[in-house]
Amino acid sequence: MELCSDRVVATLDMSQNKSKDEEPFNSDGDYESLPPHVSVTTHMTAGAVAGILEHTVMYPVDSVKTRMQSLQPDPNAQYKSVYEALKRIIRTEGIFRPLRGLNITMIGAGPAHALYFACYERMKRSLSDVIQSGGNSHLANGVAGSVATVLHDAVMNPAEVIKQRMQMYNSPYRGLWDCIRTVTYTEGVGAFYRSYSTQLTMNIPFQAVHFITYELMQEQLNPHRHYHPGSHILSGAAAGAVSAAITTPLDVCKTLLNTQENIALSSMNVSGHLTGMANAFRTVYQLGGLSAFFKGVQARVIYQMPSTAIAWSVYEFFKYFLTKQQLPQEHEAGPRPL
Repeated sequence: MELCSDRVVATLDMSQNKSKDEEPFNSDGDYESLPPHVSVTTHMTAGAVAGILEHTVMYPVDSVKTRMQSLQPDPNAQYKSVYEALKRIIRTEGIFRPLRGLNITMIGAGPAHALYFACYERMKRSLSDVIQSGGNSHLANGVAGSVATVLHDAVMNPAEVIKQRMQMYNSPYRGLWDCIRTVTYTEGVGAFYRSYSTQLTMNIPFQAVHFITYELMQEQLNPHRHYHPGSHILSGAAAGAVSAAITTPLDVCKTLLNTQENIALSSMNVSGHLTGMANAFRTVYQLGGLSAFFKGVQARVIYQMPSTAIAWSVYEFFKYFLTKQQLPQEHEAGPRPL
């Protein structure tokens, strides 16, 4: 009997171990939060890859959005839809024209998103511990996203200025370095941060709405926080669409400050360079009324939905993959002998 009972116990142990190995990462401790000893470099690597993919995959649509936000566009650069714009740009300016400025975007997106996601994860965890004893706190998510944005925009703002100037119709710059040299020589280094306050004013509510919407969607679609690509894609797309639509008026003002659109500013008798968010708001309203604040909203939403879905799905995959790699090492180490 003793031998038989030992066999039963051994069989039960083996079946329990097998079920644990086959079970997906179902608890918050397994997947949603990376192991506590994971370095900041891990978060930064995942964020950098996600950021570069986010900006590159939908970049042609971003080029169209910049042109559609022009307050007084050239007659040859007036578009009715995103598809019509892309078709005409490729036909009249070449197949690679919608990709102009992609190089500086990739250079900026890597470090900007590395800081962004690393800061978000650390702050979210720290604030949630204080506000809700380790539980998910929407306030913590919003605050963490906003603080992360300050770091992100400090890196990304100069890249945005160069990118948008190269995207515009009849851009006078021959390439990346020509744009950097010309802007620095004619307008000074400050030109690369002329829209920083507007960018922050736009991106802080954008990211707060973005993170809160994402976490709310995850609570509905993925309440146990398993690794579930479909839920990450849908949550990311919804977060991108809502936050993009809400902040489009600020994005129009940012584009005007970044591009310093000559025809529009000349018609308003603006001498020198337009500076400040208040001046940008006034100029946009005087040139096009309230409707001007929503120029390019279609392109902006179309760009943000897949871009944000890509960013979140790639980032969540990295978290899952890195956690999965870590767990076998912990099992191999085994319990410490007494």
